[in-house]
Amino acid sequence: MLSDVMEDYVKAIYVLQSEEGPPVSTSAIAEYLDKSAPSVTDMLGKLADRGLVDREPYKGVELTAEGEAVALEIVRHHRLLEAFLAEHLDYDWSEVHDEADALEHHISEEFERRVAKALGNPEVDPHGDPIPGADLEPIEEGSGPRLSDHAEGDRLVVTRVSDRDEEELEYLADAGITPGTEIEVVDVAPFGLITVRTPAGEQGLPAEIARSIRVEWATESGADGRDESGADGRDESDEEHADAVESGGT
Repeated sequence: MLSDVMEDYVKAIYVLQSEEGPPVSTSAIAEYLDKSAPSVTDMLGKLADRGLVDREPYKGVELTAEGEAVALEIVRHHRLLEAFLAEHLDYDWSEVHDEADALEHHISEEFERRVAKALGNPEVDPHGDPIPGADLEPIEEGSGPRLSDHAEGDRLVVTRVSDRDEEELEYLADAGITPGTEIEVVDVAPFGLITVRTPAGEQGLPAEIARSIRVEWATESGADGRDESGADGRDESDEEHADAVESGGT
């Protein structure tokens, strides 16, 4: 049986691996968990001994299949708990992360099943993160592009936000920016401030917060005004008009 601390490390590696790909460096894990590098190195050795990670000298670690299964179970607990706390116990979405962190190690599989049933087996948590299934099959985290990667004029839909910073979540809630919100990039300042238009009005987002927001193209439009089929958005009447102009018509 793994200790709570070991499970925290496995989950951290899973999250970092999902965001940036393997291998995950010791320094990245230390920063994520707010631990010293020597402490992380020691714990990674223990996880490797248990067959949960593969270590690549001077580069980092990657979860083994067994390690990923452990991570998926912890992540499933965490995200189901976040959803339950928000939907049934009236927690604000900025409060659920720390509570779920404390509870995720200590719930039974029967409790997990009942929570999932009470919630209607949701696919995502309040922050838009996908919830692994009960079969613990690997999932497509599908992080998607960050808001900070986009340019002026882009019309987008918020899909996920980072749940690790309570103040950031409160800021986003006050700004009306949650998963499902349609936004348009109005301005990108040289120093990183991104201004977006939301249903509640224009909001200025610091670069670090914009980086924590994952998005997708709004409706069917994509980069350069193209829809998902690759068309440029013109209908048949536009093309007929263009043909008429070329032949001297109006």
